[in-house]
Amino acid sequence: MKRCPTCNQIFEDEWLTFCTVDGSPLIDTGALYQPPTVVVPPPVVTQQDMGQQSSAEVAPADYRPPPQSVPSTWQPPPPPRTVAGPSQSLAVWSMVLGLVSMTLGWCCSFGLLTAPVAIVLGIVALSQIKSQPNRYTGKPLAITGIVSGGLYFVVLAVIILIYGLGILLSGLHRL
Repeated sequence: MKRCPTCNQIFEDEWLTFCTVDGSPLIDTGALYQPPTVVVPPPVVTQQDMGQQSSAEVAPADYRPPPQSVPSTWQPPPPPRTVAGPSQSLAVWSMVLGLVSMTLGWCCSFGLLTAPVAIVLGIVALSQIKSQPNRYTGKPLAITGIVSGGLYFVVLAVIILIYGLGILLSGLHRL
């Protein structure tokens, strides 16, 4: 059992260390602590009251201590500092632009703009990750951006090669 020395409130929970009312440190009183008993003197009975009721009918009044208004000095602790996580924005943008070049880049050769940007951002992100690994992360994302941007150019070169061979062979066939 624990007791608050300021407001004399008793707490049964052993894990509490501060009073929930006023924030004072609790005092460990042990299991043998008995709350103080308040002795109320019997009411004074006059002769006039004696004639109306017997002394056995007069019961002591229940004593309730007046409520104490203790100003609370306890304040909650400040919230913990938020630690910013490592940055991986360049690596994410590299991956996004690489995947856009592989999927939407074939429309109007839009990939000719997004694939080189994805490759450059991926290389910059990898160099940042290598130089400051505690500040920058996202190595797999940067590699995905570089590979997908490069793969766009490889597939584009294969398509141009196939069309070029087709044009060349059709020109030889006409001779």
